[in-house]
Amino acid sequence: MNPIKTAVAGILAAAFGLSAANAQQNLTAETSSPGNSPHVAVLHLAEVASEAGVANLQVQEGQTLTKSVLNVAEGRTDISAMPLILGFLLDKGRGPYAKQGENGAALAANLRALYPYNAGAYGLFALESEGIDAWEELRGKTVFNGPPRGAALVNARQAIQLAAGLKDGEDYKGHQVNWGQVSTLLVDGSVDAFVMPITFPSERVTIMQSAGDVVIVSTPKDIFESEGYQRIFKAPGNVPIIVKWEDMGYAEGAGVRLVSEDATFRGMGTAFADVVNKDMSFDLAKALTAAHIATLDRIKVKVPYGGTVNFGVLDADASGFCGPNPVKYHPGAVAAWEEAGYEVPACARPE
Repeated sequence: MNPIKTAVAGILAAAFGLSAANAQQNLTAETSSPGNSPHVAVLHLAEVASEAGVANLQVQEGQTLTKSVLNVAEGRTDISAMPLILGFLLDKGRGPYAKQGENGAALAANLRALYPYNAGAYGLFALESEGIDAWEELRGKTVFNGPPRGAALVNARQAIQLAAGLKDGEDYKGHQVNWGQVSTLLVDGSVDAFVMPITFPSERVTIMQSAGDVVIVSTPKDIFESEGYQRIFKAPGNVPIIVKWEDMGYAEGAGVRLVSEDATFRGMGTAFADVVNKDMSFDLAKALTAAHIATLDRIKVKVPYGGTVNFGVLDADASGFCGPNPVKYHPGAVAAWEEAGYEVPACARPE
């Protein structure tokens, strides 16, 4: 008998044994547009929470997560996908949360995580017809680098500057639109290249293939391993992603080419978690997290990249928790993970 499955079964029996007053609550949730793990994670939670009789989730897709996270912190939304960097920026009142000022710290203190994952890694990709084989060749080009004012924009600009020393507005023209418009950009030829998170394989790359063959450019190994680049992994929300070509999910000769000195993709990954307000009840947070844990095998095969975005990986370095990241797990989530036999890093536990 599998001890983990046995433990999970015990969790479900306890966590789902909620009173009639608490069971099958109606909750609101926000996530990004289809095409990446934040969307999959929230929709999967909606599916399994309903199946387990825990809650009905009304999900709003295609949201700008900077706003969604603020909605959770202020109690207007129950659950949101969140790049971990947003917890740091809200806490410090910086970037998209500059208007919050000192109030940002109080709002960030309201956030609690249920479970971690990542949204892939920042890679450069373009149609082969653009002739781009190196990050330096973005000079003078128009590059999609994220939605306006979002965390993805901050990270994409950083990835380009670290890889090639190029600055948005000076060395290349950054182009920003909301996530819901990206599918059109991928095929209409209005930008020269894209720098944004891609999974392995990536639905975004697959969409672009309808317009022609695609090249993906890895961060050069010497730059990735340099002291300067490695420092970014000590910053909130950044995790290292290293994937060999044979594990990226693309068949040889199928219209996708990787530029790398050793057939290995390297890039800065974006750590994510699905978060709730600290005032969510212990039992509800535990039951939601238990539903996620009990169906990890399902979410990992729900999409082709499901097994490569670290669902179920709580290690502090791999998940992006601890260090400057102020967001901790919800006590109910901690209980669910530990009862399933996982170790929650001490630095990620609520005080």
